[in-house]
Amino acid sequence: MSGILLSIGHGYSAQALETRLLPKGWRIIGTTRSAERKAQMEARGVEALIWPGFPLPLDEATHLLSSVAPNPRDPVLAAHGDAIAAAQNLHWVGYLSTVGVYGDHQGGWVDEDTPPDPSTERGQARLEAEAAWQALCAQAGLRLHIFRLAGIYGPGRGPFEKLRAGRAQSVIKQGQVFSRIHRDDIGQALALAMESDIGSRVFNLCDDAPAPPQDVLRHAAALLGIDPPPEVPFEQADLSPMARSFYADSKRVRNDRIKRELGLELTYPDYQRGLEAILRAEE
Repeated sequence: MSGILLSIGHGYSAQALETRLLPKGWRIIGTTRSAERKAQMEARGVEALIWPGFPLPLDEATHLLSSVAPNPRDPVLAAHGDAIAAAQNLHWVGYLSTVGVYGDHQGGWVDEDTPPDPSTERGQARLEAEAAWQALCAQAGLRLHIFRLAGIYGPGRGPFEKLRAGRAQSVIKQGQVFSRIHRDDIGQALALAMESDIGSRVFNLCDDAPAPPQDVLRHAAALLGIDPPPEVPFEQADLSPMARSFYADSKRVRNDRIKRELGLELTYPDYQRGLEAILRAEE
């Protein structure tokens, strides 16, 4: 199977699709805000557009993926909602959301049937964007897959850089636990969804091993052969407002649906194997 993917906000997560789709003959049109990233995308075989700025070729696309965050409304729908609904060849839409829509569950488990209850403005905006995409796609008869992503890590985005630079903090907040997902498994899940015939659906996308953040840092430090950073109580940690907001939620996220319905077999089912693979790739 091949087609034409329009990837709006073609960033870190969406890039994991390229190595899966381009060899199969897919045409990928990706948008970015940066001229530098545009050149990098073109070097990898992606047709790159600066957006906002240039018209989107919506009538050419068979598949549409949006990775654009709301601010506070969804900017893709605000600018192109009517055109998306009227697109002649489009038959699949994907939207990258966040497990932040579930809010805080004090370390308890959530799945796709857990009622969303965001505890941050960012989570609330994501939930409203999900609803807007669902309404538009239902009205237009478009198949929509919403992916609620856990914390994303992978090559160039993980604990190693901060550990090497001496900037990592082992932040301790009692009972805090996060779920994670390796970028390559995001790409795998998206490709499976695009090539499936499953109707509109919400999927959690995370690995099998939710864990406290300090456990991940300790393992990463051990892989580097260095001492872990000293522990710092959450109240005393030097965190940006956005980083601090992530600690408002503590939950473990289930991924049974995406395995059962899309047949996803995680390449990196836990952070241990994911981190080890990142280091191997650097050698």
